[in-house]
Amino acid sequence: MAIPSIQPYPMPSDLPTNRVEWRPEADRAVLLVHDMQNYFLRAFPAGQSPTVELMSNVLALRERCADLGVPVVYSAQPGAQSAEQRGLLLDFWGDGIGQDPWEARITDELAPRRGDVLLTKWRYSAYQRTGLAELMAEQGRDQLIVCGIYAHIGVLMTACEAFMRDVQAFVVADAVADFSLEHHRMALTYAAERCAVTVTTLQVSRALSAEVAGV
Repeated sequence: MAIPSIQPYPMPSDLPTNRVEWRPEADRAVLLVHDMQNYFLRAFPAGQSPTVELMSNVLALRERCADLGVPVVYSAQPGAQSAEQRGLLLDFWGDGIGQDPWEARITDELAPRRGDVLLTKWRYSAYQRTGLAELMAEQGRDQLIVCGIYAHIGVLMTACEAFMRDVQAFVVADAVADFSLEHHRMALTYAAERCAVTVTTLQVSRALSAEVAGV
């Protein structure tokens, strides 16, 4: 019922075919760093794929977005949730994050900085019971670049909900990770075929920079 131990796997290098041709734009986008908390990350093999690429690419996205004035938003689940707060998550995943504050923290390498927004997240989608939709509406932004973990759970559900809110979602294929290569690829394929555009970290960086430069 708890998060499984994850075996090393290569970060996918081949993207599924996207159905749409959306392009991220710096004045429309928000970067969501999804659930990069110690509790979830410790299931991955340290110093191996996909962890190495995940950390490097999420960090690169955050730096690029910060440089270009793209808002950076973090989602994080609280620790020591009651059974009522957990709801049906309790049936699928058990108690979740424990009492130790370290478990609930965003990993130090990616810790939010001044000006970043940290949302408390209660369900798979980062839209549920958070202020994400309101934050984006207030800033006139209608694109969401999603990175983090886990690809086939919260990342995919957030992308789906963005689509249902008429927000263009971009799932960064080499800046997400999952339980296995099969889960990872399944999430990318579903996103590309049903609700989002799958992109690489390099593609996002180039698109945002080109848009700012007026290219």
